[in-house]
Amino acid sequence: MTINGQPCTNFATQVEESDHVKVGNRIVRRAKTLTILLHKPAGFVSTRRDPNATDTIYDLLPPKFSRLFNVGRLDAQTEGLLLLTSDGDLAQHLTHPRYKVEKEYEVTLDKIWDPKVAEKLRAGVFLDGKRARLTRLTQIGTTRLKVVLQQGLNRQIRRMFFAVGYEVKHLRRTRIGHLRLGEMPRGSWRPLTKSELADLRQSSSSRKTAKGGVEPRP
Repeated sequence: MTINGQPCTNFATQVEESDHVKVGNRIVRRAKTLTILLHKPAGFVSTRRDPNATDTIYDLLPPKFSRLFNVGRLDAQTEGLLLLTSDGDLAQHLTHPRYKVEKEYEVTLDKIWDPKVAEKLRAGVFLDGKRARLTRLTQIGTTRLKVVLQQGLNRQIRRMFFAVGYEVKHLRRTRIGHLRLGEMPRGSWRPLTKSELADLRQSSSSRKTAKGGVEPRP
């Protein structure tokens, strides 16, 4: 096998779309990947099929996108930014804990927020035997907060606030890495641009731990 005219014996080598790959005399082309951004509305589950739900995110998409898989999940009543992709490497970078990709949410609570509780959430509460923490928490209204996570435990935000005496009435994800939801209408979708994909990969690779051999950006 050759890549760009150079012999390659390491079959773990990552091939880019622009690379010229030959096996023997045959040119091998890497299948193009697709990643789209969906503004998920409340009431839709993030699976292809669910015996307990009638509406899934795939009902919002053209049939040709049925083979895309979602990058992480939002529970049925949570809305906002959801990525679907055919790129397994990208999905791994955005969901694996060691890459520490930030996810930002807007949270509306059932009663007036007490800022003194913030420290408890930053210190962490135990969920399913694991310490769940918020990376950042900013108050933007009497009952509204902006929350940033680097973890991805099941229903983490709702359960953390419940543990300190609050119920989350509305939850919307507004950002993953450098990618923001913006003003997209609920239920709409669009493909990501090349620059957005590059930014997503950069936001994950730049946050790899020192154990991974990559220094974080200053």
